[in-house]
Amino acid sequence: MSEDAYAKAGVSQGEADAAVAALVAALRSAAPADSRQVLSSGHYANVIRLDDRTGIALSTDGVGTKLVLAERLGRWDTVGIDCVAMNVNDVVCVGAEPLAMVDYLAVDRADAEIAGAIGVGLARGAELSGIEIVGGELAQLGEIVNGLDLAGACFGVVALDDLVTGAEIEPGDPVIGLPSSGLHSNGYTLARSALDGIPLDDERLGRPLGDVLLEPTEIYVKPIVELLRSEVDVHGLAHITSGGLGNLLRLEAEVAYEIDDSLPVPPVFNLIQELGKVTDEEMRDVFNMGCGFCVVVAASDGEAALGLLRSHYPGAKRIGRALASPRAIRRPT
Repeated sequence: MSEDAYAKAGVSQGEADAAVAALVAALRSAAPADSRQVLSSGHYANVIRLDDRTGIALSTDGVGTKLVLAERLGRWDTVGIDCVAMNVNDVVCVGAEPLAMVDYLAVDRADAEIAGAIGVGLARGAELSGIEIVGGELAQLGEIVNGLDLAGACFGVVALDDLVTGAEIEPGDPVIGLPSSGLHSNGYTLARSALDGIPLDDERLGRPLGDVLLEPTEIYVKPIVELLRSEVDVHGLAHITSGGLGNLLRLEAEVAYEIDDSLPVPPVFNLIQELGKVTDEEMRDVFNMGCGFCVVVAASDGEAALGLLRSHYPGAKRIGRALASPRAIRRPT
């Protein structure tokens, strides 16, 4: 993986991966022998066994440096949607129905107007995903934080017999891509570096650049829960965030994924690549490139799944298939 542009912008994915591995190793060493944990580390969410039939799915995430743009624009009413989306989209990937969230807002100085605007977005995100936000924390950390940071944690429930881990994926299963609404909440350090110098009111993309960059992360929960409740045999679910379609490899199946008909790439990604002189490989590693979520279903259910998903996302389509090959993302040469 080439990460030259991202590293120059200030983010090293290699260092991040090593740090996560160190955290996971330390936590694994402290796990009790009778752990209730159902899944191994590395999936989108983990599941705790509540009893013999029911699991609680848990995940946590934040908005990242998209908040820098919100501050520059003085617009805080959408980043709460991003916070909800980044959490609920992960929880649904294990087949769970998200139920509730708590949020964590760290600030250098408490500001009621900003907090209220963030709350508007959180409430909208909760409405779009069908969850409740049942509590949270506001911490004034002026000695640590310059500005603010917004994160959350989500839980959902899943019947243990209905877990979706990817283990059932078979060669020939279609991969269906759902369109993203834009950058979502990943890669903003690279995006801001590439677009530095372009006014946020520039309209070369058809509307102000600031509006394009603050477009909220799409929330996929309701269509995916509908799919899970249907007769379609869902084999795998993948939230496409940092790492791009490589996130499919977080699923448990020992297969490769051939991506032969990608979704259209929104113009903002082309602008970032052109101005930032970013390689194709790195763009695909950092950004969703127009595909925000992937669904893998049994080969016999491909058309039924597409029909249901297109009722919510007309641009949904089959973008590839699973292959009987070592784990990898493959593209036509």
